[in-house]
Amino acid sequence: MASNRRADFEGSDKAAQLIDDVRRFLTEEIVPLEKAHGIGYEGLHPTELLRNVWKRSAEAGFYTLALPERLGGAGLNTVDTCLLKEAITATESVLAHHVLGEFSGPPRVGHLFEIATEHQLENYLLPVARAEKAVCFALTEIEAGSDAAAISTRAEREGDYFRLNGQKRYITGGAYADFAILFAVTDPQKGPKGVSAFFVDLDGPEVERNFDYESISGQRYHADFTFTDCMVPAANLLGEEGQGFKLAMSRITLNRLLHCSVMLGFARRAFDSACRHATTRRQFKRALADFQAIQHKLAWMETQLYAARGMMLHAAHLRDQGVDIRRQAAMCKYFIAENAFLVADQAMQVHGGVGIIKGHPVEWIFRMLRMYRIVTGTSEIQLNTIAKDVLKEYANDAPAVAGRKVG
Repeated sequence: MASNRRADFEGSDKAAQLIDDVRRFLTEEIVPLEKAHGIGYEGLHPTELLRNVWKRSAEAGFYTLALPERLGGAGLNTVDTCLLKEAITATESVLAHHVLGEFSGPPRVGHLFEIATEHQLENYLLPVARAEKAVCFALTEIEAGSDAAAISTRAEREGDYFRLNGQKRYITGGAYADFAILFAVTDPQKGPKGVSAFFVDLDGPEVERNFDYESISGQRYHADFTFTDCMVPAANLLGEEGQGFKLAMSRITLNRLLHCSVMLGFARRAFDSACRHATTRRQFKRALADFQAIQHKLAWMETQLYAARGMMLHAAHLRDQGVDIRRQAAMCKYFIAENAFLVADQAMQVHGGVGIIKGHPVEWIFRMLRMYRIVTGTSEIQLNTIAKDVLKEYANDAPAVAGRKVG
């Protein structure tokens, strides 16, 4: 068992080596690149610079880590994937997530290799895996956020094409994507079963792209799209008509869990910064860490991180055992989103005045973690999912519950 001598929650030797390798790559290649180009946390990063990062990562063998081994990936299980994402998020690299293609690369399309046609593989999926093209996932609309089934973008069949009209909003990676995996209504009479998915190129005159706004994170990688009589080849239809909504929801459970590893990475970085500040900053001729009020904040933060990490890795372990973790993923997303944000808030409190200055890492992490309480399903949506699953279980068990004796 030498290849997996660690406990279940500590990941494999392969993952540990990859974490070391990616960290070294970030330290030796990406961070110097960021400094040379003056890359900070805010604004729109130059597309050509991002493409350079993607290419470097692909050449180093990191860009496709999230894919199965047969597609050039590392074949990591869920626990290993969570550990890898947590580790690189906790580094000081601004562009760390681009090394794995999180916003626009292989993690966005890995599950589509099973259903894509040869045409779609050659023109869309393989170019993404080779870091030649960037992709975005276009589901959200102005009136379709938490209620994803309420999308109104239409795709009407006309011979060998679909005529696409509608708008997509707050699309992650949309600022620099070459094409979108887009969801549109093909049969309005069927509700969610009338939604289909398409590969849609974003460089035509029928597509208007707008990214003249910033999210709370200050990073301008989101974009809105307006499609006006955009003719999409029928060959770009993913799967069959009406399978789009099912496809969109097929990885939401896993994505919620993987977002937890990112939130934990950010929170861990804020905590580490607070610990360093507390031991070096002096007030009243004493280090901040000498005051019990500060000690209690640090102890509380470490406890929250320990609990959150245990939840995440237990859920990841269950998934690797073949368990449906819909409820556990929702609980992890809810608990970690809420408490990682509170950890960042306390870290800012420990830093005092310096922590509220825009541009300080802890101030930026505070904003990022506030955003994560909304993305991939708000905390309220997670609670809905948890409650629905719990009550369904008890409803199915109602006769047995009613017949039990108390005492």
